[in-house]
Amino acid sequence: MDKPTDHRSAAPDADAPHSTTDADARAVTEAALFEAFGGVRGMVETVLPGLLFVTIYTINADLHVSAIAALAVSLVLGVARLVRRDTVKHAFSGVFGVAFGVVFAMMTGNAKDFYLPGMVYTLGLSLAYILTAVAGVPLIGLILGPIFKENLSWRTRNPGRKKAYTRASYAWGFILLAKCAILFPLYWWADTTQLGWVLVSLKIPPFLLAVWLTWVFLAKAPAPIDVFAEMEAAEEAEKAEKAAKAAKERGES
Repeated sequence: MDKPTDHRSAAPDADAPHSTTDADARAVTEAALFEAFGGVRGMVETVLPGLLFVTIYTINADLHVSAIAALAVSLVLGVARLVRRDTVKHAFSGVFGVAFGVVFAMMTGNAKDFYLPGMVYTLGLSLAYILTAVAGVPLIGLILGPIFKENLSWRTRNPGRKKAYTRASYAWGFILLAKCAILFPLYWWADTTQLGWVLVSLKIPPFLLAVWLTWVFLAKAPAPIDVFAEMEAAEEAEKAEKAAKAAKERGES
C-alpha cells in the first residue's frame, strides 16, 4: 500500500489546496460548523418554542395559549439577537417556522398541526441533502463553502473536500429521513402531547450526530482553498506589475 502523501510537506501550488496544520484545520472546521449551525444558542432557539408549546398543552390542552406562548418566546429570542447585534438568521428562521405552525394549527383547530410544517420542512431538507449529493453538488458544501472562504472551488479544484461534503450531505439526509420515519407515523397515530414530547426529544441528538459526522469528514479532508486570498494576491500582483511597468516607462523616458 502506498504511503499517503503529506500535503504539509509539499510545495505550494496555485491549483492545490492551501496547506494548514491538522490542528488549524480542525479549529477552522469547528468554527465554521459553529457559525453555520448556530452553536448552543442556536439549539436553544430551535428547541425552546416547541418545548414551551408541548409543556403548556400537556398542562391545560389549550391550543391558543400554547401557540401564543411559543410564538412569543420565538420573538423574544429574535429581539435578543437584534439587541446584542448577533447573527439573527437562526432566531428568525425559528420565528418563521413557529409562526407558520401557529397559523396552520389555528386554521385547522388541530394542535398536532403546529408541528406539521416543521416536519414537512425536515422531510424536504432531507431529500435536498440526498438529491444534491447524488447530483454532485452536495448541499452541505453550498452552505459551508462561503464560510470557509472557498465558495465553490471544492467542486473542481479540491476533490477531497467534494468527497467529504458529499458524505456529509448523505449523513444529514439519511439522519433527517430517519427522524421523519419516526415522526410522521406518530402524527397519525399518537396524540398531541405524545407527538410533541417525541419531537422535542429528537431535536438535538440527530442534529449533534449530523454535525459530528460532518466534522469527522471535513477534519480528514484537504484544507479549503481560500479563493478570497487568491483574488487579493492576484490584485496585488497586478498592481505591482503596473507599478513596475510605469517605473520602467519613466526610466526609458
